[in-house]
Amino acid sequence: MTIDLHEAIATDIRGWDGIDDHRTGTRGDRQTAQWLAENVRAAGLEPHQDAFALRRWVLRDCAVAVNGRRAAGVPLFDGGTTEATGVTAPLAPLPGAGSGIGFASVGGAAGASANQAFAAARRSNGRPALVAVTKGHPDVPGLALQNADRFNAPFGPPAVQVASEHDVWLREAAAAGETATVTAHVEFETAQGWNVRARVAGRDPALAPLVVMTPKSAWWVCTAERGGGIALLLALVRRFAAQPPARDVLFVATSGHELGHLGLDSFLGDNPGLGAGAHAWIHLGANFATRGGGTRVQASETALLGLARAAMEDAECPPDRVTPLGERPGGEARNIHDLGGRYVSYLGTNPWFHHPDDRWPTTVDVHKTARLATAMFEVADRLAAP
Repeated sequence: MTIDLHEAIATDIRGWDGIDDHRTGTRGDRQTAQWLAENVRAAGLEPHQDAFALRRWVLRDCAVAVNGRRAAGVPLFDGGTTEATGVTAPLAPLPGAGSGIGFASVGGAAGASANQAFAAARRSNGRPALVAVTKGHPDVPGLALQNADRFNAPFGPPAVQVASEHDVWLREAAAAGETATVTAHVEFETAQGWNVRARVAGRDPALAPLVVMTPKSAWWVCTAERGGGIALLLALVRRFAAQPPARDVLFVATSGHELGHLGLDSFLGDNPGLGAGAHAWIHLGANFATRGGGTRVQASETALLGLARAAMEDAECPPDRVTPLGERPGGEARNIHDLGGRYVSYLGTNPWFHHPDDRWPTTVDVHKTARLATAMFEVADRLAAP
């Protein structure tokens, strides 16, 4: 592990942080694709920027108001919407009987029962609207958004997410059955998301390829969440571009992560059979670059899990958690799992997960990321060999 690796990782993560919006279908999404393409080209590979279509949510007025007090928010992007006038009804805590506007907390610090109650209210679709106070981490107040896993198949009533500082007064209003107005007024426009891909030609074209993937979109800037994956993908681009291995290595950075993995779905649609047909996939997932966060490894089989764990231990960054074999994994690795493909996947924990304050340098641990890069090199070299 050299100073050059540390410097390259820091430079790449700073570059990511310098783009102020990574949300799919935005100007920042396009800017991110161009920035990544420039880095891939500088490494000596030919980048390709692939667009895919989506219906972009344009937020107009999204809030909950009670007795003249108002909390601005963001709707769930796979839920319902309202007209500009919103929906007015009594506010009531979840779980509970009644047909008023449901109120609950969501997120990692909300507790399992609160998350389950909110999810059940969405599925039952028996209330005119829902309000969710987001609680991502007890030490990081604010608005930590939920992903829209069913972006292309929205369900349930309009649901507005508001920051954790509104919890007390909204909870009191719900307990008292106060009348609330929920507005999730959204317009839609045709937009494009952008994937970036590149290929290193291996010495033996008859061998099935290795694929390295990472998401390149997020709700906000989300530097520790996404920057580590971006930096490690670029590190592997430079490594294999300088010394091509036996197998082809395909690299893809996908948009649409927060919207049900739209970009990966587009890439897999353009490459039928690759999900299960690749020799293996390396998924560079969320949060492993986070200062103070844990790391998690996932794999499709015993041999790959053993390879990943041994490399991490050798690099003095053993995983804090291992997803049990056979369990459906988190992140984009789940798409490969569902297709029957082979994969190694790296994730982590992040107190600033999906939070606008996830920014360089506060949330990032470059040294930990460099140690993980060393482990990643060992895994990638082995998987790219005959």
